[in-house]
Amino acid sequence: MMDRSRLALLIPAILVSVGLAFSQAAASPRKPNFIVVFCDNLGYGDIEPFGSTLHRTPHLNRMAKEGRKFTHFCVTAGVCTPSRASLMTGCYAQRVGMHFNERDGWVLRPVSRHGLHPDEVTIAEVLKEQGYATAIVGKWHLGDQPEFLPIRQGFDWFFGVPYSDDMTERVWKKDGSKWPPLPLMENEEVIEAPCDRNGLTKRYTERAMKWIAEHKDEPFFLYFPQAMPGSTSTPFSSPEFKGKSRNGPWGDAIEELDWSIGVMLDLLQELGIAENTFVIWTSDNGAPINRDSNDLNRGSNRPLHGRGYTTSEGAFRVPTIVWQPRKVPAGTVCHELATTMDLLPTFSKLAGANAQRYRQADGHDISSLLFEDGLTKSSYEAFYYYHQDQLQAVRSGPWKIFLPVTPSGAHPHFNETQQPETLLFHLTDDIGCAKNIASEHSGVIARLTEMAEAARKDLGDKGRRGSGQRERGQIDREPQPQRLQKLKQGSR
Repeated sequence: MMDRSRLALLIPAILVSVGLAFSQAAASPRKPNFIVVFCDNLGYGDIEPFGSTLHRTPHLNRMAKEGRKFTHFCVTAGVCTPSRASLMTGCYAQRVGMHFNERDGWVLRPVSRHGLHPDEVTIAEVLKEQGYATAIVGKWHLGDQPEFLPIRQGFDWFFGVPYSDDMTERVWKKDGSKWPPLPLMENEEVIEAPCDRNGLTKRYTERAMKWIAEHKDEPFFLYFPQAMPGSTSTPFSSPEFKGKSRNGPWGDAIEELDWSIGVMLDLLQELGIAENTFVIWTSDNGAPINRDSNDLNRGSNRPLHGRGYTTSEGAFRVPTIVWQPRKVPAGTVCHELATTMDLLPTFSKLAGANAQRYRQADGHDISSLLFEDGLTKSSYEAFYYYHQDQLQAVRSGPWKIFLPVTPSGAHPHFNETQQPETLLFHLTDDIGCAKNIASEHSGVIARLTEMAEAARKDLGDKGRRGSGQRERGQIDREPQPQRLQKLKQGSR
């Protein structure tokens, strides 16, 4: 639909505005560039490379054909704030205190006194110290007070919203707090309130591509957390995509996201920096819908079990594609476990950073999984599935155990009133987690139970603080809403 027109409409405008002359002979930056595209609530089965027959994603098909799919790539939480904290710090959210607080619950709400602690070292800070230009375009959601905003956390430039796009102006019923109009920000200034969410994907794409073009001659890190398909019941899209998919607003938003990545890959080629730029496309958690739902206007996690906001595979395992021509083997698939926590140590190594610079991290260097030909195994002996402050499941190799939990934190195979038994699934033989084989593997149960206890000692569990947990950020003063300055009203 917009395949042939996207360059005609977007890239030439970028080239004119920044006055660039492209040359294939131009020297590439000495250090690799990094781009992380982080969608919001995109399900495992929402794009064609991961099995969707509903949404048309030709540019992601191209990305997978030219790059590598990861079929066991996980986030660390079924919701956005803790998931994003792990990507930024290379740690479980429980370690950095971003998994829960009494005021906000498990995702930060507007005008909160909490955020990612300034003492935590982010992926942006590590790369900035190595001479990288750093930017974020999109959704932050790690604190909306000045102390916690992106340019205080290692980013040179921020264009986007400080929290979820569904957190619009209203009174929050749980504590009576008043939320301001959704602010669109540039650095620490509100430039639009309320933010116009229609066409936000296109708007983000235009600004992100302009920034890439402006920094093509130096190493750069672009964190691109897209707003869509998003947390709202009705996702937003540009007029060119609205009503054009076979799956209502959800499908419209996904097909526009596909357009966006196509624009990016084409621009990198046009600039002559594709071979020096590593791009990863993934999601902050799975689609918030049951796998067997008949509501086609929402996302799909098929063939995985469960929905977003839980500790199911449908929440934690996300569709992931990596791309870097002549570096990432084309048309390949990695079935090893990797996570968003691995990006900080991996990018740090590739950029030549000192691994001792950052605080204790839980991720691993996965450069061999990204660039080699399939013999490397996952570095994870154990991977932990937390729901807020409660450890609910542990994975080791292909095995995943769901631990017995209290009714208040029942895991997704049961309702809130039941006390479940121990469950064990083999994630490769039973991708849908349909058959509990706990009774057949007592040795596996014992081994994973020991791993669970190690996690409790280090990262905590409900009512129990772990020895390795650090404090979240918190301001002592009364937090203030982000609002459009009066002198700016009507000027944009």
